[in-house]
This record gives sequence, structure tokens and C-alpha cells, in this order.
Amino acid sequence: MSVKSCEKIEKSQVVLTIEVGAAEFDAAIEKAYQKMRKKINVQGFRPGKAPRKMIEKMYGAEVFFEEAINNAFPEAYESAVKEQELRVVGYPEVEMVGECTKDGFTFKATVPVYPEVTLGQYKGLSAPKEDVKVTAADVDERLKQLSDRNTRLVSVDREAKEGDTAVIDFEGFLDGKAFEGGKGENHSLELGSHSFVPGFEEQVIGMKAGDEKDIDITFPEDYHADLAGKAVVFKVKVHEVKEKEVPALDDEFAKDVSEFDTLKDLKGDLKKKITEERQKAADRAFEDALMEQVGANITADIPDAMIENQARQFLDNFKMQIAQQGIPYDQYMKMTGMEESKLLEDAKEPATRQVRLDLALAAIIEAEKIEVTDEDVEAEMKKMAEQYNMELETVKKYLQAEQVKDQLMTQKAIAIVVDSATAVKPEKKTTKKKADDAADGEEKPAKKTTRKTTKKAEQEGEKEAE
Repeated sequence: MSVKSCEKIEKSQVVLTIEVGAAEFDAAIEKAYQKMRKKINVQGFRPGKAPRKMIEKMYGAEVFFEEAINNAFPEAYESAVKEQELRVVGYPEVEMVGECTKDGFTFKATVPVYPEVTLGQYKGLSAPKEDVKVTAADVDERLKQLSDRNTRLVSVDREAKEGDTAVIDFEGFLDGKAFEGGKGENHSLELGSHSFVPGFEEQVIGMKAGDEKDIDITFPEDYHADLAGKAVVFKVKVHEVKEKEVPALDDEFAKDVSEFDTLKDLKGDLKKKITEERQKAADRAFEDALMEQVGANITADIPDAMIENQARQFLDNFKMQIAQQGIPYDQYMKMTGMEESKLLEDAKEPATRQVRLDLALAAIIEAEKIEVTDEDVEAEMKKMAEQYNMELETVKKYLQAEQVKDQLMTQKAIAIVVDSATAVKPEKKTTKKKADDAADGEEKPAKKTTRKTTKKAEQEGEKEAE
């Protein structure tokens, strides 16, 4: 094999002109002969025993050329890439040059390579960063979530009302005949949840344990074809009515749901956790805004293959997420009417941003001469083992040292950008109506809120939680 030329063209592609000589091609022909001879019949010889020269004489010297070219190409191409020290990022496009003879052949391989990257500004940038505030209302909302999780249902001997849960048997009939999917037994239905066909839950309200009732329902026009717009009758029997028993928000509640003895201490812990969550979110948003600038600031002739590969990776990640939700990908595509080509097309813009960011980070690592030692990798693996309560050897089994090394170098590169950056206050968003009012030169009265609160509650919601 010899490389006749290596030419750089646009979009960070290289055109290699590669010649496969007589000796290499003859070896490839011999390999093709050994593979194909069993399928070639020659009179006077048992299958697979005819000599190569005899087959070539009968069928022509070119009989093994196509298979031989396929045999010779990969090794010749890989050797050429290695010789020219190319960082290939995609598959080559191949075309033959001239005729193929017993003396060999020449081909061109156009291959995308890692682009040359020129860093733009990556230090001293600025980006908006939200101030983290946690109000009493925020803490109360988190308390409500805790209360909801610890609310239990208790049986009551009264008529069902909205918010209750009714345990029911039901069966639907269309024109006097039971229809498929319209039957259930001991079904717990939360009244007001709107989980049943419109009009059903409202008619269960007022029933009590032991009551039976026929409920008339007309299915919506956009319901599935068999029942769309149809009037049906549901025979319903109530077995039990349950109401929510909401725990009192007091010290006993704090003891039941946490390690704290008082509600005050629980609130303090909730405020701390909410603050930490929001601070992490604000830090991440600040970091993302900075790194997007860094990616946008580089100069690089990025090959299409890198964008396409990243878009395909995004799609593969999406398929995994769908599978984890228990939905087959093919079924999801049918349900949504989506085409995979459209998903890939939509992924190109975020894929481009991701590729630019990856190129920028690699360039920063090189420019800053960032290094990570084996000791750093070992320490990070120990940290992961402690974080996930795993044995260190188990972590090492699933994570390669090189992966951890790359991750640590990336973190150091990002830290250089973030540590040198300035956080600025986000601009206040101006609504269209306010903009229109300003244009009119007239200040309009603020729209009154529909939320009913006491003055004290409003004040508490505005100040930070104590």
C-alpha cells in the first residue's frame, strides 16, 4: 500500500488517494479464492478442489477481483490513516480510480477528520445568575407535599362528596349490551380527579356505601371510534366511601415524617434543602450559559459527520428513556405519528451546540495543559463508591479509568471558565402588555389577583422564611 496523495478539503475532510500494489492484491485474490472456490464448479474436480489458475482460466482473471478488492480495502485504508496520522470522525466515501488489474488498483477515500479548533474568549465572560430566595410560602408548599404523602384514607358512613374516594363496581352498556373495556370491580375512584369519562364522577357524588345507580353518559366526540359520541349507561354500585385524613402540621407530625422533634426544626431543614436545590440549579444554569458562549466563540470547520453522530446519540438516548418508561419505541412512533428522520433533523441544532462545546472543552484542556494523575482518578472512584454505597472494585468494574480521567479534565476546564466569569443580574422580562402600555404612554392599573389571602399571609409570602 502507498499513499499517492493526501488533500484537505472543506468541512474538515481529507481525500486520500491510495494504491494497492501487485503483491498485496495477489494476497487478497488468494484469500478470495479460498473463500469462493467451494461455490465454483469445475468439471473433473470435486467441489472446492479446483486450482485457482484453472478457475481463472475458465472464468477470467477478474473472477476474484471484486471480493479481493473488498478484502484489500480495509487494511489499505487503515494503514493510510495511520501513516498520515489522521483523527478520523466518520466513515469514508470510496471511489475507484482507473481500472483494476492483476497489478493492483487505486482508490480515493474521502474521510471526515477532527477539525482544527481556534479558541475564542473563554475567560472573563459574564452571564445572568438568579439570586436564590426561599419564602415562607415555598416551605409551606414543601410541607404540604409531605402532608399529602402522609395523608391516609379512612372509611366514612355518609354520602360521597368531591375529594372523597369511592370504591365501586361498574359496567357500561351500549344499546343494552355490555361493551369491551367498560367493566371494573372494587375500583378506587377519587371524585374530582377527572380520571373517568366526563360526567361520571359528578353522578357518583351523593351516593353512599351500598347504593346502586344507573349513570347516563354520552362519550365525547373525540373518544375512540367505537364509542365516540355514543350514549351509554353505567350500572354502578358503591362498596365504600373514604375521606382523606390529613395530619395536623405540628411537632408530632415532624416526629413522624423526619428525624426532627419540632415543626420549627423541620421547617428550618426544609428551607435549607430548598435553598441548596435552588442554588445548584442557579449554578448549573450560570455554567450552562457560560459554556454556550464558549462553544459559540470557537472557530472550527466542523464536518457534518460529527453533527450527525451526535444527533444519532441523542436519538439513542431518547429511545432508552422511552424504553425505561415501558413504551416500545415503535409503538411510541405510531402513537405520535412521528418519523425518525424528523427526530434526527430536530436534533441537529442541539447536536451542533454540543459538538461545538465538546471541541471547545478539548481545546481548553490543551491550551491550559490540564492534567489528571492516577491518584486523582483513584480518589474520584473512592468518592463515587462512598456516594453510591458501593464497593470500590465494583465501581472500577463498571467505569474505566480513562473515562474518569476525561471527566475530571472536563470539570477542571469548566472550572477555569466559571471561576473567571462574572455573574450579572438577569434582565426583568417585560410582558407584551406592559410594552404596549409603555408605547401608549399611559400607565394602566395592575390586574387584581384572584387568589384570596389575608394581608398577613401576603406579607409572609413576600418576605424570606424565618
